[in-house]
Amino acid sequence: MGLTKQYLRYVASAVFGVIGSQKANIAFVTLRGGEKGRYVAVGACEHVFIWDVRKAEKVLILEGKKHEVTYLCPSPDGVHIAVGYEDGGVRIFNLHNGESNISFSGHKSAVSVIRYDALGARLVTGSRDTDVIVWDIINECGLYRLKGHKDAITQILFLESKNLLITSSKDSFVKWWDLDTQHCFKTMVGHRTEVWGMVLLNQESRLLTGSADSELRAWDIQYIEEGKEVGEPQEKKVRTLLENEEEDEEGLDEEPEERILSCKKAGSVLREARDRVVSLVTEPKAKVLACHGLDATLEVFTVLSEKEVQKKMDRKLKKAKKKAKSQEEEEDGPEPVVERKLSDEIQKLANIKASSKIRSMDCLLVPNGEIKLALLLQNNTVETYTLKTTEKNPTGTKTSRLTLGGHRTDVRTLAFSSDNIAILSASGETVKVWNRSTLQVIRTMGCEYALCSLFVPGDRQIILGTKSGKIQIFDLASGSLLETTDAHDGALWSMCLSPDQRGIVTGGADKTVKFWDFELIKDQDSGKSKRLTVKHTRTLQLDEDVLCVRYSPDQRLLAVSLLDCTVKIFYTDTLKFFLSLYGHKLPVLCLDISHDSALIGTGSADRNVKIWGLDFGDCHRSMFAHDDSVMFLQFVPKTHLFFTAGKDRKIKQWDADKFEHIQTLEGHHREVWCLAISPNGDHIVSSSHDKSLRLWERTREPIILEEEKEMEREAEFEESLAKGDEPVVPGETKGEAEPAGKKTIETVKAAEQIMEAVELYREESEKLEEHSAACKAAGKELPPPKMNPILVAFGNISVSVCFNISTGFVWLSELEVSLLVLPFPYVSDLLKLFNGYVQQGLEVELVCRCLFFLLRVHFGQITSNQMLLSVIDELRTNTIAKVREIRDVLGFNSAGLQFLQREIESKEDVMFFADATDRFEEKKRKRKKRERAVLTIT
Repeated sequence: MGLTKQYLRYVASAVFGVIGSQKANIAFVTLRGGEKGRYVAVGACEHVFIWDVRKAEKVLILEGKKHEVTYLCPSPDGVHIAVGYEDGGVRIFNLHNGESNISFSGHKSAVSVIRYDALGARLVTGSRDTDVIVWDIINECGLYRLKGHKDAITQILFLESKNLLITSSKDSFVKWWDLDTQHCFKTMVGHRTEVWGMVLLNQESRLLTGSADSELRAWDIQYIEEGKEVGEPQEKKVRTLLENEEEDEEGLDEEPEERILSCKKAGSVLREARDRVVSLVTEPKAKVLACHGLDATLEVFTVLSEKEVQKKMDRKLKKAKKKAKSQEEEEDGPEPVVERKLSDEIQKLANIKASSKIRSMDCLLVPNGEIKLALLLQNNTVETYTLKTTEKNPTGTKTSRLTLGGHRTDVRTLAFSSDNIAILSASGETVKVWNRSTLQVIRTMGCEYALCSLFVPGDRQIILGTKSGKIQIFDLASGSLLETTDAHDGALWSMCLSPDQRGIVTGGADKTVKFWDFELIKDQDSGKSKRLTVKHTRTLQLDEDVLCVRYSPDQRLLAVSLLDCTVKIFYTDTLKFFLSLYGHKLPVLCLDISHDSALIGTGSADRNVKIWGLDFGDCHRSMFAHDDSVMFLQFVPKTHLFFTAGKDRKIKQWDADKFEHIQTLEGHHREVWCLAISPNGDHIVSSSHDKSLRLWERTREPIILEEEKEMEREAEFEESLAKGDEPVVPGETKGEAEPAGKKTIETVKAAEQIMEAVELYREESEKLEEHSAACKAAGKELPPPKMNPILVAFGNISVSVCFNISTGFVWLSELEVSLLVLPFPYVSDLLKLFNGYVQQGLEVELVCRCLFFLLRVHFGQITSNQMLLSVIDELRTNTIAKVREIRDVLGFNSAGLQFLQREIESKEDVMFFADATDRFEEKKRKRKKRERAVLTIT
């Protein structure tokens, strides 16, 4: 049966107009061969954009799937960047080629913070679901999940020297975790409100936290080793352990049985801002501290080193002695004592005022003592500043500002040029004209708050209708404002070009519809050339505010949407009333008339779309279109197909003849305000509250409605399947540490894939057994049995190799959860397969990982099964032998590389595989630490 009506699929083509999304943070990154502080990474809806701030151009796009980016964290080596998403997933991208080969899925809601360890081998993520998960990047698996917080995680810090983790949350607690035992050994309760940020200072000996007030609290960290605290006399420590001191005014959790470390309040630093801390950031060496709140001011502090603080204290003491000596009455008094305060260690450097509210920031200290700051602002802008720390009174200098590639506010109107090449977008402050093929800005012009727009025939001028009721005419060639005309007393909500292209009609909040003709008049400035203007010809007075106006393509009728939820149809020539279309429960926000003037479609705030006939005004069909208000409706040129855009973030295509939903275009992450369809119908552009403009293009791929509905049902089923109960490991109890994996549709599919491969192994094994039995009975070699088509498709491979290929398609991060849902009968076959793999030396590391996991999960059933005893015994012997063999090869290779390293270093007198400067600084730091420890003990 042939297709009675063919629909063509529209697909996403590009995302543009967004410089940086507000949900994600900004981070400095280093590209290959690039200098530090030149490139910044920002989230852009579901993608990550890498901007060159010097050239103000986009150099790399890390493409996401469909969920919005919520956090970015570059790796310590600068080669990778970890990206957290709204659905709780994490992907790691290579900054050299933009590819992502590692992905983790463990959180149930948006990732709120990501942190690498110093080596870049482990990744810790925190989420709004209150969980903290530690991931192993090398093995591509989750290590464990840490539970204990009662609200969203706001910050995570590593204490590298002791393998400890610090987490802060909106539940006002700061928790300390021992990663060796996966146990929370300390909870700080010294905050009255949410803890929004924290940083480590002074070589991990001080913690600075920021909460919802103007105070940055400092806490001294002292490690407890063998009954004493490092850096504290032993007598004082013994006295502290014996006496149960009362909690201080902040409510610190100081208990006598404290272990590993103690954390005491050392003071506080006052910020100028009175609101909560949004970002609290240090550069990698923790010499500079920067923080900001909900306003546009960034406060920068410098953290003095111990040597600098001591010099400052010596100067203070010298001044105090001089002052005491000058006072004769105090000559015989005691020696003056200068108290060391936190303000002597953390000093205010400068305040930087940004052009708008700051959403996120990052800082970097370059070798010449200059601080580079990157700010992501609320108005879709990125600004960079430099601050010279060597100056006495440093001031921030703005070095770059990324504004050209997007609007500062939401785009409320869009239009296509008649040749399908140019796109017009207008917002609250600017109007931009884009090239559709390159997505580059051709013109940017300042305007008032625009609500509607169109290209004048000829595409040389554009007309805007504004919120103040004015008509603005711009010339594209010069990028200048030609004329501003007062059209309405209220907002000019809608504008439509007449089909004869000689004028326009406008509708406003002053309850009038006005008709305007195009005219050419002499330009008073030049005196010779002529410019375009509009001349008011007629006015239609109505009883309610006008929300939308449209001409019928034959210019016979005019449709006017009113605030009283009705649509009035008038004759264009006489302005006499023709029809009233009523039935919507809320005002009609958008409408459009088909190319043959036969149908009119109306979209309302009541979430319904109605199709009416223009001959008698009868309602053909009412359809529930969106889950929120329908904001825009437009027919595809020369068809009875139309698109609607809604506040539910979706764009939908409909058939006005059959009243069927054809397809849904999903991609926007906030309300969709408007869309525009190109005159040839091949392209659609849409704008949203997420500051992005999206381009959709029509393909040659046909849509079969039955298949689309089936795919929607499958997607709903898969989503419900992934939301089922989590698999339970027998014998494991719920505690602070749990498995890191999460059941998703990918893990369910991976488990099914493994089960299919095992069933194929069973079938082929039975065939081989029957064939060998038949050969014995016949006493001669019989022809081999017919192979499974799957094995033939892979090139007549063996069943074990086929299983290897099947499991190779499973992500390593999803492997354990996939094995966890396997029924036990499949596990016994897997163990036999693993034995053969180990004997052949195939994928020994992966096989051992799967084997140990299955043994741990199904230990009771495996040990009680007599049939598996021989298999387990063989596995024990084979795995130990193979692992020893691999270990010997690795040891030999490592020794060979070390020998080559020594040979090259002795010949060329250079240091490879390590930086000599870092090694020298490390030795120097350790020596100073030992000297301080000796001094405090003595």
